[in-house]
Amino acid sequence: MSVPYETPKTPEEHLEGLLGRALNSFELPDETIALLESALTFDSSLRSAHHSAGLHRETHRHTFLLADGHALTLWELRHNTGPGGNRSEETLHELYADEEEAHIAASRLLPSGTCGPECPDSTGARIPGCEPLALDTVRLIVSPAPLQRSYAPDDSADHARRLLRRAENADQPGTDTASLLRTALAHQITQAFGNPCRTGTAGLCFALYEHAFLLADGREISLWEVEHTATPDGRHMCEVYVSETTARAAMERRASRTS
Repeated sequence: MSVPYETPKTPEEHLEGLLGRALNSFELPDETIALLESALTFDSSLRSAHHSAGLHRETHRHTFLLADGHALTLWELRHNTGPGGNRSEETLHELYADEEEAHIAASRLLPSGTCGPECPDSTGARIPGCEPLALDTVRLIVSPAPLQRSYAPDDSADHARRLLRRAENADQPGTDTASLLRTALAHQITQAFGNPCRTGTAGLCFALYEHAFLLADGREISLWEVEHTATPDGRHMCEVYVSETTARAAMERRASRTS
């Protein structure tokens, strides 16, 4: 679930905001911060959430696409648990370069006598006297419920046709997918990675969009559109893929070729 952007930010501005509000930003390795300064774009999403008895805790994932084509992730823990387990009047922020460290930090914020699915202490061992949470609560911590789609009936079959027509990649969806999309009744477009084109490192920009379609038989199908300027002449290019994994891999390949 991507966090909506109220105003477009550059990767540098987003990183500056993360470091500025994190209580433990000084613990991040200098080499990690140096790598992030070369980021071309970024994506922020809610990874997990827990709310109980006035206390809340959320883990957010911030993934940066670097100039060499690799991705680097920071894990942000947002909570209102103050010293002694008391409720803080403001939201506190912690930042980690390792997902496991973020999990361990989050486990320390659970109410006394409860724990998450793995219930680790700082050494990875189970905490004595710590009872596992009820299944429903564990599910809430592990993964928030997906958002319901809001489809809009707006000549969706033609939208799919135009999307496929402007795709320039050789491995774009084939005729079978195009045939299915001729029955599309409605669609929804969601930004999944990065911001619309802006000047960044080497003048490159990347964006990823999901085009979800509702078919006449009730099925759903998505196309993943990559927009970028990682071309020899810097022009805008559109590529379309049938899966998010393939689309993100294409973004990394394009970035690495221009680094």
